[in-house]
Amino acid sequence: MQKILVSACLMGHAVRYDGQAKPLVHPAIERWRAEGRLVTICPEMSAGMPVPRPPAEIEGGAAGADVLAGRARVVEISGGDVTDGFRQAAENALSLATETGCRYALLIDGSPSCGSGFIYDGSFSGARHSGSGVTAALLTQAGIAVFSDREIDRLAELVDDQD
Repeated sequence: MQKILVSACLMGHAVRYDGQAKPLVHPAIERWRAEGRLVTICPEMSAGMPVPRPPAEIEGGAAGADVLAGRARVVEISGGDVTDGFRQAAENALSLATETGCRYALLIDGSPSCGSGFIYDGSFSGARHSGSGVTAALLTQAGIAVFSDREIDRLAELVDDQD
């Protein structure tokens, strides 16, 4: 049975930077939960970041792979550098995925950690661009297939075909 790493906010946990959840309601989620496939994590919380916390974005229109390579930082709206925390968050997520045998990840889009389709551009203006957050980038580099919450149907089809 294929395990799926999933963002805690998508499972209804109030762990987002603003203290909210963003529950994903979909028949596949309920089926996977009943089957014991889901491995839940909030990467930021696993690295000790508080809830709520200041909004953070990857600076300069860069992406998670740039952060991992040391070419970009993750900064809070106040200017605080939280790069090390986001790197630790990504490492924690990868460790959990590896330990539990997750071949897939279902992550919330837009996050500087979990985004896989789009992330915000670092200007805190609401502008976004294609790219992945730090956790999504590290998981992808490790061979874990990452899907955004908007791609759940595609993930469900893939998981069903694998079983």
